Amino acid sequence: MADFDQELDASGLNCPLPILRAKKTLNGMTGGQILHVVATDPGSVKDFDAFAKQTGNELMESKEDGGKFHFLIKKC
Repeated sequence: MADFDQELDASGLNCPLPILRAKKTLNGMTGGQILHVVATDPGSVKDFDAFAKQTGNELMESKEDGGKFHFLIKKC
């Protein structure tokens, strides 16, 4: 996993809460910074892919490890 500027633990939260929390966190970040999101909702994989496409932010990495889903999102 690459370096990141902020981390958001959305474990235990179901759709749409991981996306809403990520959006709020990204709003407080500056362009070029990277947010690491940890989620346990399997639906978050497609949700974060769609979120990145809709917002113009870059989904740099998406992976599953031990039942947790990790996302790196670069704010544009």
